[in-house]
Amino acid sequence: MPVPAKLDLMPEELRTWLREALEARGFGDIVSVTEELNFRLQEQGLELSVGKTAVGKFSKALKDQREAFSLAETLLSDMDIEAEGEMHKVLMQMIATSAVHMMQAVREDDGHLEPKDLMNLGRMLKDLMSSSGMREKLLADERARVSRLAKEEAAESIEQNARQLGLTAATVAGIKSQILGVQA
Repeated sequence: MPVPAKLDLMPEELRTWLREALEARGFGDIVSVTEELNFRLQEQGLELSVGKTAVGKFSKALKDQREAFSLAETLLSDMDIEAEGEMHKVLMQMIATSAVHMMQAVREDDGHLEPKDLMNLGRMLKDLMSSSGMREKLLADERARVSRLAKEEAAESIEQNARQLGLTAATVAGIKSQILGVQA
């Protein structure tokens, strides 16, 4: 079992401080942030020292994560949920194509595929398929919600018109329940 990373051994409040300090400094000034972090670790009596490489990697991961969220937010703000579902289908096709090319390359070369590469590809496919399934469920839920709202609006409109035409309350309730698909 691999040795846990030193940043994972730190208390949560120090990881939070590190994240905020890096964000405040534009994900730069790694040396200074590392020195401050190590001072805080000593202050808390922890016999742990973190190197600037670990802080730099953490900073890069935070920056990459922020950029990915920003890009996703920009892309998805222009898309409705149906377009987002289509995007997932395209990504699945691209990954499947990459997997086929990878397997062909393995056959053509030495017939050897690194277990780590295969594991990463499998994990990526699994995650994307899971995500795609969630998107399909969200799409179905959204369609059901829109349909329900349309039925409710239609029922309200018909109810108002039926009352104006002098229909009894029982008749209006019956019409409304038929539109909404519920028992009166």
